[in-house]
Amino acid sequence: MTMMKPVNRASPPVSRRQLLTGAMGAAGAAALPGLVGCGGPASAGTRISYWNLLSGGDGITMTQLVDTVDELLSDVSIDQTVLEWGAPYYTKLAMASAGGRAPDTAIMHASRVAGYAPGGLLDPWDVDELAARGLTEDDFLPQVWDQGMVDGSLYSIALDTHPFIMLYNVDVAEKAGVLRGDGTLQPVDSPQEFRDMALQMQEVTGVHGLSWGYLGDGAQLWRLFYTMYLQQGAEMVLQTGKPAEVDLDAAMESLEFMISIVDGTIAAANGDIDTGIAEFANGDSGMLLTGVWEIPTMKDAGLNFDADIIPILYGTPAVYADSHTFVLPHQDNPDPQHREAVYDFVSQLLKHSLPWAGAGHIPAFLPVVNSPEYDDLIPQAHYADAAELVHYDPPSWFTGSGSNFQDMFLDEIQGVLLGRISPQAGFEAFLDRVNALLAKPNPLTV
Repeated sequence: MTMMKPVNRASPPVSRRQLLTGAMGAAGAAALPGLVGCGGPASAGTRISYWNLLSGGDGITMTQLVDTVDELLSDVSIDQTVLEWGAPYYTKLAMASAGGRAPDTAIMHASRVAGYAPGGLLDPWDVDELAARGLTEDDFLPQVWDQGMVDGSLYSIALDTHPFIMLYNVDVAEKAGVLRGDGTLQPVDSPQEFRDMALQMQEVTGVHGLSWGYLGDGAQLWRLFYTMYLQQGAEMVLQTGKPAEVDLDAAMESLEFMISIVDGTIAAANGDIDTGIAEFANGDSGMLLTGVWEIPTMKDAGLNFDADIIPILYGTPAVYADSHTFVLPHQDNPDPQHREAVYDFVSQLLKHSLPWAGAGHIPAFLPVVNSPEYDDLIPQAHYADAAELVHYDPPSWFTGSGSNFQDMFLDEIQGVLLGRISPQAGFEAFLDRVNALLAKPNPLTV
């Protein structure tokens, strides 16, 4: 699909939002018990446009969910458009919102909302309309609901949380003697205990105890770093116009831990995540640090595995996560029938989101997670508690999934793990780049 590009203008000076507007102007499953919506259907023949960035297995599952809701809402049709993941998607969504060509609803990572809502690129949800359809704040975990709030208004509704988790090979763990009587992995609560357990598994596999890859992948680096950083009770505050507030001691400890596991024995010294996934699937390691979306991959591989939250190694329960959320891209004069249909669509999809759990994600709508049907999903039910520990990227206009923030982390920190630069030098270089961005205003608001 051809991507629309903003038009460059020499003078007079224009804001980012005006630039986007000018560019667009020129470019011309069965329901669970008790989860039946109470909002009435929209007017007959209403067609709503829905954009998302979901591909692969997630894309297939989403299409199935859309088809289910399409059948339930007999007077509403959903036109789904799937666009390229990452920066291209968010650029096009911003351009469409600014230029009067926005879809009726779209998927946005929760971590990106803080950068989009202040610029007027999103419209807030009407919580009364949601409540009329059986969706209230009480149906979501507080931290998940609150992530969608900006200046007292709700700008996103979470479909899921997808945390960083740990998979483990049950057969390897049993041979290594690290399983409890109930067949689950023994708990560890310190970096050294975790490394010791990984080494016990390495003695079984003869290759590695742990699979985790980072080469060329800022997301992988950031997910593990930020999880360990948060588990030390540390915070990171990125406020425009001020230098970043960070805990340097916690940052150094996190990097030292990461260096200690990529020693060639516990984990590959210079591996990427695709190699790590293949290694774990082949039984050449005992554990894999990854996202929930790899659950279907391991099931397809026929591996005898289970899953759990990332071990709490520094005392403070915390895991890195993001959420796919539904947003209302800004429309100057939204069609009332379309808006009503969007509320119907989103409410019904959330209530029928159990198949989304099959893809590994933890549904955000609590009645689904608390249902007997969800309890039967293994290993998903074993890491469902991770949703209560989730932390998103520190909010800023330049952070979040699909942004350049994690690429910046990759640029400065990959060399640290490769032994080419010291942890302090690498992290200070990263902070310099972060502070340079913090000195600039959100380009979507000026």
